[in-house]
This record gives sequence, C-alpha cells and structure tokens, in this order.
Amino acid sequence: MRIYKFDGNATASVRGMQHVAKLIQDNTSKIVVLSAPKDVTKHLGEVAASFFNRNIEEAHDKITRLEFQFIDFANELLTNDTIKHEAIRGILDCFQAIWKYSMEPFYSTDEKEILAQGELLTSTLLGFYLQEQGMDNSVICAFDFIRTGMNGEADEEYISQKVKEICKAYPNTHLFLTQGSICRNAFGETDYLKQGGSDYTAALIGTAIQAEEIRIWTDVDIHSNDTLVVKDADTIKNLSFSEAERLIYFNPQILHPLCLATAWKENIPIRLLNPMNPTSEGTYISANRLNGNMVKAVATKDSITYIRFESNHTLRPYMFISKIFDIFAKYKTMPCLLTSSNDNISVATDDRNFLSLILRELNKYARIWVEDKMSIISVVGNMKSSCIETEARIMDALRNIPLKMISYGSDENDVSLVVKVTDKAEALRLLDEKLLKKAS
Repeated sequence: MRIYKFDGNATASVRGMQHVAKLIQDNTSKIVVLSAPKDVTKHLGEVAASFFNRNIEEAHDKITRLEFQFIDFANELLTNDTIKHEAIRGILDCFQAIWKYSMEPFYSTDEKEILAQGELLTSTLLGFYLQEQGMDNSVICAFDFIRTGMNGEADEEYISQKVKEICKAYPNTHLFLTQGSICRNAFGETDYLKQGGSDYTAALIGTAIQAEEIRIWTDVDIHSNDTLVVKDADTIKNLSFSEAERLIYFNPQILHPLCLATAWKENIPIRLLNPMNPTSEGTYISANRLNGNMVKAVATKDSITYIRFESNHTLRPYMFISKIFDIFAKYKTMPCLLTSSNDNISVATDDRNFLSLILRELNKYARIWVEDKMSIISVVGNMKSSCIETEARIMDALRNIPLKMISYGSDENDVSLVVKVTDKAEALRLLDEKLLKKAS
C-alpha cells in the first residue's frame, strides 16, 4: 500500500480536485491524506476570532458566505443529483459543528474544532467526486486513529494499532481518504499535531502500515541549485535520507523534517512529486546512498552572521571552547556552522536575537570579529573521506572566491562554506559548472 499526500492548493478549485482524482485513479492500494485550502483555513480562523470576541453577527455572515461557497463548489463538481444531495448534506453536517457556537460559550480551545472542518470538508467532497467517477473509496476520520499523548507528541503505538484495525475492517477497499494535521489529544479533544502538519500525518500512517512508499505531492521541486541563479538547474532524481536531511535544513518548504525522520526511522521511501508535472519521476528519497551522482546539489542559506573568536588566554583552551558553547546554549542560539583551532573559534549563525548579549559576555574572554551579510553554501552528496576528488574540485572551482569558513567532517553528506552575499551568485554558478554539470 502507498500513502499519497496533497496540500491544500491541490484541491482548492474544482479543476484541482478533478486533477487529484486522476492522479490517484490507478489500481494500487493507497491512503490519501488531504489538507484544507489555505483560504478556507484563513476564513475559518476569522470565524473563530469573531466567536471569541462574541461578535455573533459577524461570525454568522462569515459562516454563511463560506457555507454557500462550499455548496456552489459541490454543485459545480458533481453532476449526479443523488450524490450531489448527499455531498451537500455532508457539507451541512460540517457547518453544523460550527453553527453550534452561536448558541454555546466559545473558548480559545474551540478554535481547533472550527479549523478542523476545513480538512473534513475537503475529504468529504473528494470522496463523493470519486464515488461519482466509479472509484470505490472510504473516507476515514483522522480523529479515529491519530492521537497525541500526554507529552503532546504523536502516540505512534496507538496510531499503528488503529490504522491496522481500520484497514482490516475494510478488506475490499483499496482507496482510503483521510485528513492531515488534525488529531485527538490525550484528553480526547480536537487538536492539531504540534509540528509537521499533513506531511507528518502521511509519515505516521506510512510507518504504521509499513507502506511501500510515501508520495508527497507538492509544488516545491528539489533542484540541484538555486533556480534564481542557475535557471536550468535539474530536478534531483535520487537522494539518500541523510542527503535529503541536509537539503531540507536549507529549504524546509521541501518537506517537513519530522516527516523525513519518521519515514527514515522505519526505512519507508518518500517520493516527492509535482501535481502540475505528473509524468515526472520526481525525487526519490531512500536509504540507498549510491543512487545517482556523488554530488547531488548545492544549497544556500542567507542572512548569516560570521563571528570569529580569538582567545585572549584568560581561559585555558579547553575552557575557552566550553565557555563559547555554554554562552550560546544559555541564550538558546544555535550555530549553523562551527570550526575551531587551538585558540580560535569561528561560528556562523542565522539567529541574531541574542547575539549582542552573547558577544557582550564573551568579550571578556576573546577578541571578536563580526561580519554580517554572509551566506552559507553547502555542497550536498556522498562526501565520504575516501572521496578526496570532490573536495579538491570544490576548492578549485572557488579558488577566486574569498572563503570565510570551510566546514567538513561533521557528517558525510556535505561540505559547507561561508562567503559574502555579494559573492554567492558567482560561487553557485562556478560550482554548478565545475561539479554538477560535469557530474551529469
């Protein structure tokens, strides 16, 4: 069985929902995870705010407009009158869960109950459309099997048990629809997964049933370089989990890190696909480190501050290093990169919130140089220490670019460098020409 996940943009229009139906119409068994369109979630949030402020008239107006919007959507989407009436009845049931707050006290925790209707409405409408197209399916409610524990984290043991029970209860069903992000908490209340959203829901279900593959349909492709600089950057076909982890660090929009970590733990492959380019193979993420070229991509992170600490010998070398770590930890500031020698430490960070306080405390122990408007460039791929050719080619490509830091050895997936923002574009073009184009 496969897991398919679509974001809210994919089903925001009638044409989009029809397109999603085509993407899932093959005969493979699958569970499809759906999100609500962003404008629907925003509208429901405004309804909740109106109720919280006890502006009932405003809430009524917003609910009515959204309710008619969904009914119009159903009328345009569906042609069979019987199915259309059932769909509208389902829409009205979802809105009844919202209208009830006109007559009841409303608390801040009730906002999640209102927001959840967006996911429920989306899955309901797609379910009826698939039924009309002759595709047998079952809409299963995430509230019945996605739960968080007392610590607020996903209760993976419970989820695994419940998902298997549901699949066993429908032995002849090969297509299930469910909702992303929403869940019950340990007290049985409507809640949302703390982080990871629908991506995380897909990974939790995928690991629960040991899925063949998790397919994340998203309009964010993984390219081998920054397409704003290198227009013809290729879509990456294969990544190992560890390589994907590095790229996601630089661009979290690709995939939520928690989704990757959950699938990685159970060795469930992930395939990233673009619904607007359904014939593309997309990017396949698995445990296989030997897939494709040694160098997979060049990634960047901007708004970096570079800091060099040179010990004034007030502290012994080992105490000097410890002091720097302690002060950064005290202010919960995470270095992106770090290099060190006996009495010098260089740090690159994208968090400036407490930087002035950190520098003030460390000024007693070191001479400090600070440069902002820097960028991190990371060459991602199979960087085992035995692969000395790659490191040499990186240095050769950038021989005319001033480098502030070089970081290598913390893992086998990347070589990272710090350059001035003004040198970034040229560095990316050189790395593309000398590493990526030659590798392909």
